[in-house]
Amino acid sequence: MSDTTKTSTAWRNWSGTVTARPARAVTPSSVEELADAVRTAAAEGLKIKPVGTGHSFTAIGATDGVHVRPDLLTGIRDIDREAGTVTVEAGTPLKRLNVALAREGLSLTNMGDIMEQTVAGATSTGTHGTGRESASLAAQITALELITADGRILTCSAKENPEIFSAARIGLGALGIVTAITFAVEPVFHLTAREEPMGFGQVTSEFDALVAENEHFEFYWFPHTGNCNTKRNNRTLGPIDPPGKVAGWIEDEFMSNGLFQVVCSLGRAVPRTIPAIAKVSSRALSARTYTDIPYKVYTSPRRVRFVEMEYAIPREATVEALREVRAMVERSPLKISFPVEVRTAPADDIALSTASGRDTSYIAVHMYKGTPYQSYFTAVERIMTAHGGRPHWGKMHTRDAEYLADAYPRFGEFTALRDRLDPDRLFGNDYLRRVLGD
Repeated sequence: MSDTTKTSTAWRNWSGTVTARPARAVTPSSVEELADAVRTAAAEGLKIKPVGTGHSFTAIGATDGVHVRPDLLTGIRDIDREAGTVTVEAGTPLKRLNVALAREGLSLTNMGDIMEQTVAGATSTGTHGTGRESASLAAQITALELITADGRILTCSAKENPEIFSAARIGLGALGIVTAITFAVEPVFHLTAREEPMGFGQVTSEFDALVAENEHFEFYWFPHTGNCNTKRNNRTLGPIDPPGKVAGWIEDEFMSNGLFQVVCSLGRAVPRTIPAIAKVSSRALSARTYTDIPYKVYTSPRRVRFVEMEYAIPREATVEALREVRAMVERSPLKISFPVEVRTAPADDIALSTASGRDTSYIAVHMYKGTPYQSYFTAVERIMTAHGGRPHWGKMHTRDAEYLADAYPRFGEFTALRDRLDPDRLFGNDYLRRVLGD
């Protein structure tokens, strides 16, 4: 039985950038209960928004109306091995889905580097990893279940309600509440990860070749240095050869979380130390190669709190844009302790996907929580928008509907569908008003 009357306390997102005070929170235990909650909110004149684990840095999930907590809408509904699909409840955290799939000898084809989010939250905001041919989580969706503003429960796929399916895979929570998702999956496979330090000049001059030669390529550039760390993930027949326990702990826990936390705290307290620290820390990571099942290679623990902005730009603009970011940092008084992350994705056919209709690169910038970030993010955003950049829907940015209508050729198609499905903006909030218009 759900708790539908509880008066809600304040809600905060993971990074602490957003606080909301909803009128109440509900925790439905079934899709039918959630549909009732939608109809009740509409009758009371309250907005209603689902909120997952709060990993979005924007206020996309905030509301002063009814907050839907999907904690009881979790688990796998169905595995269809013949079709190669798995249907999962919308509130299921990705980490639980990955473990459950592995137990069944299955895997998603690609995924992002964090798996704390719920499946609906991750897909609705366009969460992605890096891939030459394999695209975002949303591009792996073959069907979804959606509650509309009038309380109807719709099944959407390429054959059933196709125009809704086309847009709702990355729906920003604006078209309805996603209650279940069907993903394409495949038999579990092995990935060999090759991590290797490389100079900025070499990475940028060889970027196109590195993307073309590897199924999954990404790299991190450490500001105030000419140093990068590259990661190449490619399929292999195995056998599994994970990092040694000690070496893995040193790289993934001590270097990436424990020591990095200390370094960031020092940099926040004494910013002038950051360039010197960056030069040392960027050289501390050593080359390593390991092989494991996909989610253990794609994802990493992230315990250091930060704020983030990420822009999707045309693939061919990657090197020029990154060089502009480096030049900007070098001539400014900024002190940046977090590396800049670069990933890629193939073009897809989802209306509001950041990779919609074009081969894409992602450039992500981060700042340690509590550090002033506005000057850095503003300067980077100016560079990205000059290249026709599209901001990640769940990460910090200042773009509005006027800009985004130019950045997305199918923007009008999405907003027209929203007008039809939610004319009274039952699922609206201030963030959606800014990015989609009213």
